[in-house]
Parts: sequence; C-alpha cells; structure tokens
Amino acid sequence: MSAMLEIGDLHVSYGQVEAVRGVTLSLNPGQIISVIGPNGAGKTTLLAAAMGLLPSKGLLRFEGEDLHGLDVEARVERGLCLVPEKRELFGDLSVLDNLQLGAYATKLRGDALRRRLQSVYDRFPRLEERRSQRASTLSGGERQMLAVGRALMSSPRLLMLDEPSLGLAPLIVREILSIVRQLRQDGVSILLVEQNARAALETSDQGYVLETGEVVLTGPSGELASDARVQATYLGGGSRDDS
Repeated sequence: MSAMLEIGDLHVSYGQVEAVRGVTLSLNPGQIISVIGPNGAGKTTLLAAAMGLLPSKGLLRFEGEDLHGLDVEARVERGLCLVPEKRELFGDLSVLDNLQLGAYATKLRGDALRRRLQSVYDRFPRLEERRSQRASTLSGGERQMLAVGRALMSSPRLLMLDEPSLGLAPLIVREILSIVRQLRQDGVSILLVEQNARAALETSDQGYVLETGEVVLTGPSGELASDARVQATYLGGGSRDDS
C-alpha cells in the first residue's frame, strides 16, 4: 500500500530557530497516526508545515503529489484539512455560518451544500440544535465539534487534528475521540497531534514521539504505550498535563 502522506527529513524554522529537525513520518489510507510530545516539541509546527501555513524543506507529499508548490487552498481542494488547536471559529457568526464557510474552498452550492450540511448534522446532532446560535456561546466540547464539523464540510480525505482534547473534560474527550474513530470507518484518515498521550495512543494505530523537534520513538501505538520511557514520561500520572 502506498502512503497517503509522506514526510521525509522535514525541517521547519522560525528565523534562526529550527523547530522541526529531520522529521520522517508516513500515513497510509485508513490509518490514524498520533504524534505525542511535550509543549514546544514542534507538533503544531509539523501540522502547519503539512498544511502550507509555514515554509519547510524536505519531502512533503500527499497521494504522490509534491505539496511544496501548493498553497493552503489547493491542499484543501486535494483533500487535506487542519483543525487547529485554537479552533479559530468565527465567534460572532452562527454555527450554520461557520459550517458553510468550511465548504468555501470546495465551492459547494445548492443541494450539494445542503447534503453536506446534513451529513455533519447527522454526526453532530447538537450542532443542528444550535445552528442559529453564535459560535461564541457554545460550550468547549460543542466548539470542538463545530471545528471538526467545519473541517468535514470540505470532504477531507486526510484530517489533521491539533490537540482536539485541549481544555475539555474527560467525558467530552472520550466523545470527541470516539467521533475520530468513526471518521476512519467513513474513509477519512487521521493525523492526530496530542499532548494527552494516553488518549492519543488508545485512539491511533501508529504513534510518533516528538521531542525538541525530532522523532525520538515510533512504533505501533500499543507497543509505544508499553514502552518504559513513554510510560515514565507521558503516562505515569495519567493526567492531562503529562508534559
């Protein structure tokens, strides 16, 4: 099986500071890959580079196509989508307006747009109930659902999630990650960046541990969860702030 996303010897810098150094990662169709590590490890930077929000050097290929020459909108059109850590919703706009903006890059109109909206509502019934509410009035879990729902409006084949459990109660985290697993069943591959190592490894097939911009461990998620170093550093207390 050929990789859907290939990242090889990737380097990303902020000025003179290299935040990602030589990262190599691959994701096959239908996989959930997790990237765990402490704050400042370069996890968000890695996703931003893959999405085209930051310049990078190295191999960056999606479904065999070099991404370096493509802007963010072109990457969305090809099936890549990022749900950022801060969710970046339009708080003064309604839930419905936020969702419709998610379909902007794919230029959906009319019945096609209505069908796509309904598919999101079927997955997130609370969003349909609150479709007229301003996004800023939603709970933390509902805002995360809206961020994911907005991303799904572009029909991504690869969904990149940056810290989807951030600031959420454990019960809501389980609900969000259950939805992530359902997305895989619907044909969406997932690149999951998480500081909550336990939740990430329980959800994913393969894991990468990123520290100070470099991959220091990789392997099947179950094996990583049993690794003594991972247990001591990231799983020991089982708390949200393992870093």
